[in-house]
Amino acid sequence: MKIKKLYVGNLSHSVTSDELKELFANYGDVEKVNIIEGKGFGFVEMSSRSEADRARQALNGSELQKRTLRIDEARPPKSRRRGGYRRY
Repeated sequence: MKIKKLYVGNLSHSVTSDELKELFANYGDVEKVNIIEGKGFGFVEMSSRSEADRARQALNGSELQKRTLRIDEARPPKSRRRGGYRRY
């Protein structure tokens, strides 16, 4: 099965990985949870596309710790190439 990764935005800074895993586990098998410290967002990987879609539809706009969640399909990371010049 192809793993589906979801972006979870507008998280309270006090939300834990275990809390997020428990929330998403209601919609399928959670493979991995990664909360980005101090940024208010994270990622949840589900075991299948259908489970991830079901979780996204059910939880997008729902409330967790008095914050409205924004859930979307995660995009691949952008290249972090620095501008400037090369030293030879």
